[in-house]
Amino acid sequence: MFHREGQKIILTTFFIVSAIILISQFYVDIPWLRWGLQIVALILLILILQFFRNPTRKTIKNFDEILAPVDGKVVVIEEVEETEFFKDKRRQVSIFMSPVNVHVTRYPASGTVKYSKYHPGKYLVAWHPKSSTENERTTVVIKTPKFGDILYRQIAGAMARRIVNYAEEGESVQQGEDAGFIKFGSRVDVFLPLDCAITVKLNQKVTGAKTCIAAVAIKKDEERETTY
Repeated sequence: MFHREGQKIILTTFFIVSAIILISQFYVDIPWLRWGLQIVALILLILILQFFRNPTRKTIKNFDEILAPVDGKVVVIEEVEETEFFKDKRRQVSIFMSPVNVHVTRYPASGTVKYSKYHPGKYLVAWHPKSSTENERTTVVIKTPKFGDILYRQIAGAMARRIVNYAEEGESVQQGEDAGFIKFGSRVDVFLPLDCAITVKLNQKVTGAKTCIAAVAIKKDEERETTY
């Protein structure tokens, strides 16, 4: 299954590859050159297909958990000042996607979209410290039942030149549903309340709509109750 954002480029690539194979088959007399052109064309098609793949994932919805919005590797876990929406301190978890990862963005929690905004910007490499505030990006805030407001930010990287964001203010969204797409290498930052429990570690690989990255912290009073 392939993501809808890849339909045009997949069809275009398919026709180009088909043309290269046909032309080389009938008009290139040198065998090694003919086979070389055909193999390169097929590899290009395979790369495009794998990039826009959209595996079906059944999410077990849980109000007590925040799920990874994308596939990739955790590159940042730290307390930061979030300056766009909250304007206070938050726990930031950042996930870097390489070109070989699935690039579908999925809603990390169920709730109501409170804020959704696109920002034009630069194309610094996705792991650059300033990419979160200077690169092309979209910011989405979801009001959740257990965590309050959480924010996730799609960030374009050096290769990513288009961010697709489906979140619209006022709509209800479900954890694990398709929230958008980032093309060709990128990063997603998630900003969470300070009192939540982070459940991932640096350099850990995560799966979108599957891996829990944060959970509601158990308060001391609740811990005492569980021991009785």
